[in-house]
Amino acid sequence: MSFTTPPRPFDITALFPQLAPLARTATRLHPRPGSPTVHDSSVGGPLLWPADEMWPYCGEPHDSRAAPVVHSPDDIRLLRRNRVEATERLRHDPQAPEWTPEELAAWERINVGRPWFDGPIPLLPVAQLYARDVLFPCPPGTDLLQVLWCPFDHGEHAHPRTALFWRSSATVTDVLDAPPEPPIVQLDYYLPEPCLFSPEQVTDFPNPLELDKELRDQLADMSRWETVDPARYNTYADDPGELYLNNLSTAPGWKTGGWTRWSPTDPVPCPCPECGTEQVPLLTIASSEWDGGSRTWIAEEERTNPTPLPLGTPAGNFTKIDIAGGHDLQLHACPKSPDHPHIELVQ
Repeated sequence: MSFTTPPRPFDITALFPQLAPLARTATRLHPRPGSPTVHDSSVGGPLLWPADEMWPYCGEPHDSRAAPVVHSPDDIRLLRRNRVEATERLRHDPQAPEWTPEELAAWERINVGRPWFDGPIPLLPVAQLYARDVLFPCPPGTDLLQVLWCPFDHGEHAHPRTALFWRSSATVTDVLDAPPEPPIVQLDYYLPEPCLFSPEQVTDFPNPLELDKELRDQLADMSRWETVDPARYNTYADDPGELYLNNLSTAPGWKTGGWTRWSPTDPVPCPCPECGTEQVPLLTIASSEWDGGSRTWIAEEERTNPTPLPLGTPAGNFTKIDIAGGHDLQLHACPKSPDHPHIELVQ
């Protein structure tokens, strides 16, 4: 199914022409639950991984104190299937039991948790992006980006550490059938739910704090907005500044390219650790496709025919991923060389 972002409440460049040169194209990915194959762009799906290439592992230590109860990927998948079945059961019969005895028994068994594991952890597939589907700059000779992560917290901001792999899909003729999986994951929402993408190109503008002072002052000047009927933004925001921030600048959710959606921190420089070149947004791994302040970005199709979500799933969270309590993990890459280390930002 295709998804379409509604038109913005109005053309911000007509009011502030200085913004026009700052427009960037972003690709909203609109992940939705599905059954991807190695030949699909996907979240949490199987990767087109060469059978003769070693699968990556994380050899760094992991803190057992941060996760007193851990589960295996199969345990998490079983619990998710039970939620889906319970949701369907109640949809067909609101008087049906929320949980069957078998489902409750599975909950009790799984909630005990698995033993801690101290060895190297196989990375988990997070995303696979084919250039034929998604607009992003590929290094010469490649047409495929694969993103994996360690499903344990790393760094001061406590998020999974990612690894990027660029390759030419045409050179992979023998695909690894059964890659290794971690015996445990730190948090259930570090195991992505398999989803297919529905890419859509949109226009991004910078966060207000990335604009020069003159333009920021103009955006804050209420007299500049007098030509806009307040009724056109009162339903979206309390004031024009909030309207620009949440509904006219950076698109929320999973996307490639565009501008960084800064929050909770202010914008910070992102120099390449290798060469010092300012890195640019590559991929946003989002906890949700929208939030309470950005509902104008909800796809038209989602409004008329909402994607079913299992019991207990927050609205817009189709991948089951949650970063630091509802934030995004934004990957920035060096425009000079894909071999240079990328930067991870939690926003």
